[in-house]
Amino acid sequence: MSSGTNAKSQPDVARLSDLVVPLGIISIVLMMVLPIPRFLVDGLLALSLAASIGVFLIGLFMEQPLQFSSFPAVILVATLLRLSLNVATTRLILLKGAEGPEAAGRVVATFGKFVIEGNVVVGLVVFLILVVINFVVITKGAGRVAEVAARFALDGMPGRQMAIDADLNAGIISADVARERRRNVEREADFFGAMDGASKFVKGDAIASLLITAINLIGGLLMGLAAGLDISSAAETFSVLSVGDALVSQMPALMISTAAGVVVTRSATGDQLGRALQQQLLGSRRAVTATAGVLTLMALLPGMPAIPFMTLAGALYWFGRKPPEVVEPIEDATAQEPAGATPGSTEDIEASLPLDVLALEVGLELVQTVDPQMGGTLVERIAALRKQTAMDMGLVIPPIHIRDNLELPPSNYRVLLLGTELERSRIKAGSLLALDPSGSAPAVAGEETTEPAFGTPARWISVRDKELAEALGYTVVDHTTIIATHIAEIVRKNAHNILGRAELQQLLDVFSRNTPKVVDDLVPNLLGLGDVLKVLRNLLKEGVSIRDLRSILEGLAEFAPNSRDPEQLTELTRQRLSRQLTSAYKGADGTLSALVMDAQIEEIFRASLRGIATGSGGALDPRQTQRLGNVLEAAVERMERSGRRPCAVVSPDVRRYLRAFAERRVPNLAVLSFRELEPNINIQAFETVSIEDAAATTPAS
Repeated sequence: MSSGTNAKSQPDVARLSDLVVPLGIISIVLMMVLPIPRFLVDGLLALSLAASIGVFLIGLFMEQPLQFSSFPAVILVATLLRLSLNVATTRLILLKGAEGPEAAGRVVATFGKFVIEGNVVVGLVVFLILVVINFVVITKGAGRVAEVAARFALDGMPGRQMAIDADLNAGIISADVARERRRNVEREADFFGAMDGASKFVKGDAIASLLITAINLIGGLLMGLAAGLDISSAAETFSVLSVGDALVSQMPALMISTAAGVVVTRSATGDQLGRALQQQLLGSRRAVTATAGVLTLMALLPGMPAIPFMTLAGALYWFGRKPPEVVEPIEDATAQEPAGATPGSTEDIEASLPLDVLALEVGLELVQTVDPQMGGTLVERIAALRKQTAMDMGLVIPPIHIRDNLELPPSNYRVLLLGTELERSRIKAGSLLALDPSGSAPAVAGEETTEPAFGTPARWISVRDKELAEALGYTVVDHTTIIATHIAEIVRKNAHNILGRAELQQLLDVFSRNTPKVVDDLVPNLLGLGDVLKVLRNLLKEGVSIRDLRSILEGLAEFAPNSRDPEQLTELTRQRLSRQLTSAYKGADGTLSALVMDAQIEEIFRASLRGIATGSGGALDPRQTQRLGNVLEAAVERMERSGRRPCAVVSPDVRRYLRAFAERRVPNLAVLSFRELEPNINIQAFETVSIEDAAATTPAS
């Protein structure tokens, strides 16, 4: 019985709560025309003060603007309440002001006597100053900030929507999260637009306060004379009441407008205002210590009060000498760490056993570059990199964990694959990297260095020289671009090592959503998961994209009944990708410019292969190997200088062996067979590599 009663009462309470706000607003409007007793006026004035203080504290402690999305409506209701109370107190002042100082209630009397000590001139001056502060300074500035923020929010909405769609397409976020983010983007634009309009309420309230105070002064003087008071008594009584009423209404208005200014000006910090000010104002130890020194010098000036200046200097010096907080590890937004466990416990040890597939460790000076809370954008760039890798290589790389490493030099970073360092580099703090793509740009002042991703010569230049360097033909990049480009190149070169069974299974699961029959027929009926993995790794190792998974899997399903050798299956699969390979290396004019091997060189490799097959040796002559390597390096260098992608076209039977030979000397040389090219492609020989050229490049012994 009681449960049924409770269930019935819950909807009643909900309906009652829904009526509170409408009934309250209606009551506020009725207060303008209905007489209100003094005790109720006192209670409503206290409510107005309490609401303004609460709104101010909410705006101070909130971290995101949308946490108080109803703020514009609150400003309207609070302004309406103050104006209604102004009308109510004006009625009491004019009707009963002759009865004494408490004619309009004890709150108004207290502000009229205690706050301004009964001095009407002081009260009027204080009131006018508050109006100027509220109307000219706070409200006008907050309205301008809200207007600009609304304009920027509207202008940036398409880009933010595209970023959300990109994260959704890359699989970083779910559809529900994307929908919520889009809604928040729209709500944020609406919020700043509403705040721009709400500032007009506060501006109108300030003007109304001036008019109401003037009406109270003039009307009260006339009513006092009509009630039989002499002019001095009437002026004293009604002036104190009018000024007290003006101050008691202006204080909540000032608090509300200050809260509006705090909300619209602190939206970029992403943190509570007090915490952000503490971190940003007192976070620079040198600035705080220098300020303490300046205050100490000012305290020593003749005539200056030493105690307040020395007290402030001592406090700032103490803050400046505090040791910096240890920087917590920064994690990629796309990678989630397991829940914390007690240090040294079995759960903690087990949680530390798995290795991150990819990780980025940065020194202390680079934390600002990667930490989103400090303005770093590397996490966003890495999210874009993961999508770009999926588009270019067909590989969904695992989330890249980012953390600081205090053992690294402060300006260094390194990239790890399964806990092993792949590459590391140094970034000069406070400088930009200038690259000379043409190789003929005039010299610019800076420290010579090497671009970490591709090893090209570059210079560290100061930020002030950026425009000069760009005008001279340099490409100037910041720290985030340097690290992101380096990671992209590392991922491209190590894609075959990044692809594991888990990543392959994820690709197959995605592919099987549309064509499950192909996957089911191949794995495990014809080939095991490990065999498919070896083929895909072989393709990625030579820079072949596996995004066309349909052609690859259908080719494996066709060739697997005749051979299960991963190397042979790779060669046959490459032939199925002829359209892709041809498109990757042909030029804008539709021709494919490539190195062509002399028949004698191909015969050397065939002879070596026959020797390996028969067990009679097959090793290449070391001197021939050295000569051929030198010729290939020189030819590839000339091909790159001409703006072409280095590639060589050879017979199918020696393609794999020649690629293995070139991998150590010229890893960027793509080796294609004639069967891997489209039949209608026009092949132009960039150079013919011959054994005579190899002999000519070898110095005489």
